[in-house]
Amino acid sequence: MKTVGIIGGLGPETTSEFYLELIFSCKKINKISYPHVLVDSIPLRFDVEKNAIADGIGEERILPLLLAAAKNLEKAGADFIVLPCNSLHKFIKGVRESVKIPVLSILEETSKFLKKQPIKKVGIIATPITTKSKLYEQPLKAKGITSIIPDNLQQAKIGKLLHNIVSSRYDNKDRDMLLTVIQDFGKKNVKNIILACTDLQLLIPQQNNIKIYDTMKILADATVAEITQ
Repeated sequence: MKTVGIIGGLGPETTSEFYLELIFSCKKINKISYPHVLVDSIPLRFDVEKNAIADGIGEERILPLLLAAAKNLEKAGADFIVLPCNSLHKFIKGVRESVKIPVLSILEETSKFLKKQPIKKVGIIATPITTKSKLYEQPLKAKGITSIIPDNLQQAKIGKLLHNIVSSRYDNKDRDMLLTVIQDFGKKNVKNIILACTDLQLLIPQQNNIKIYDTMKILADATVAEITQ
């Protein structure tokens, strides 16, 4: 099996969920041993995390940490790298250019997955960085998929929710707020939604009339496929 390098710490809860998903999924396929997993959990300052992920401000301050982590993982023996954080795929070109090993993209893997369903229109719930940068727009468009984003008021609600998550202060009210945003998509005849922020999988609600896709799970499955090929 290949060795995967994970750029983690964005945030720690998501990194741990992603790691466990890899371990248990690989175990179903390989009955001999666990996969070799390297994790570089970047030392992100809390104020930088809040400003970047919840507010969409100053995210460029994270780039040097991402590049350093990618190089560390390459030197440690990773065969390929994954970054289980949608927002910081804004910098994936720089990360890929900083190393000689492949770097999987959650944007590309999610778009390929949705194309296979097949899905023609999808709602996107994401951080301010992902929404403002239109990170999913081109990959989805290339697969013939139309993307729908929340209005400004809804995006403000999502930003507040994400602030609560990164501050470890989320509760049932945040889950209800996420549910309201999802239901608003349903009123627009959007039947499929991607949670394009891996932190949001911590609050993923169940819906009967709308299909919700967790981008972290999609990237995890793609990572398992790469590990075991």
